[in-house]
Amino acid sequence: MVSWENIQASNTSLKNYGPNLVGVFVGGTSGIGESTARAFVKYAVSPRVYLVGRSETRASQIIEDLRALNPDGQINFIKGDVARLEEVDQACKEIQTKEDKINLLVLSAGILTMKGREETDEGLDKKLSLHYYSRMRFLYNLLPQLTNASNAQDAASGQSGLSRVLSVLDARGNAPLILNDLPLKENYSLRNCANHAITMTSLSMEELAASYPATSFVHTYPGLVKTSLARESGSLMKIALNAVFLLLTPMNVPLEESGERHLYAGTNPMFSPLNSKGDAAAIGSDGIQGSGSYLVGSDSATVSNQKVLEGYRADGTRASIWKHTLDIFKGIRGD
Repeated sequence: MVSWENIQASNTSLKNYGPNLVGVFVGGTSGIGESTARAFVKYAVSPRVYLVGRSETRASQIIEDLRALNPDGQINFIKGDVARLEEVDQACKEIQTKEDKINLLVLSAGILTMKGREETDEGLDKKLSLHYYSRMRFLYNLLPQLTNASNAQDAASGQSGLSRVLSVLDARGNAPLILNDLPLKENYSLRNCANHAITMTSLSMEELAASYPATSFVHTYPGLVKTSLARESGSLMKIALNAVFLLLTPMNVPLEESGERHLYAGTNPMFSPLNSKGDAAAIGSDGIQGSGSYLVGSDSATVSNQKVLEGYRADGTRASIWKHTLDIFKGIRGD
């Protein structure tokens, strides 16, 4: 476990990256995305921030708070239903018209539901899209800006610019996939949906870390954090969740602490890209030090013993998962 003192010391040193860091927080108007954005604004020097979400009212309240927290920051809201890839593309274009680099991309949009498969008008299940496909679409679209950020070397320190992607899901829960039905059109269940989103995230991030060695990719497990994730669930689900949080109070991770820990995962140099020459890099998701793709638990330490990923890496499934993802993008958006 990484101590709270080390988390705060690391976050305080965020100023060493210099001014004008750019952070994009998809799902940044609630929960862990919001708390991570708050931590980023608290510690960064003159940051530029983009909060992507659906609630303009909620965003306005957060923006007012963040501007008070750091008057030198520039805070922007981009409205969109990011379960739809078309709206993901629109949000990305809006960001790209204003920024040529992005230092930190945090992907945390999601829902907790007991419903079965719920297709969007693009033919994807809403939950699987939010937890995997739309997140990967943001990542795919913004890779040029992430690459530009990595090339912005600090003249004084010689340190490469921060370029990192953080997907908040469940780094511990990698499980077997139904390879002949990756979008789960025929084999949908909430368990299968979770398995596919989690494992495909880990595999795709490994594949991207190898192809984009100047950017690092982190898949995190936040632990038990009380957020508004169940806002679209029925009253019985909300009552059940409140009971669970009450029962497991000693295991809860406070929302503010979760934001600080996710900022640590998003900015600490130990989660370095593949091309980094540092000797203090963490062990990557493939068991290799400094491989550029990392699995991080709620205690901010790396997660190991991922036998499922090892098998999919060895038989070529890892590459085919990313190819499948690009094929889905092409089928829906034409590229």
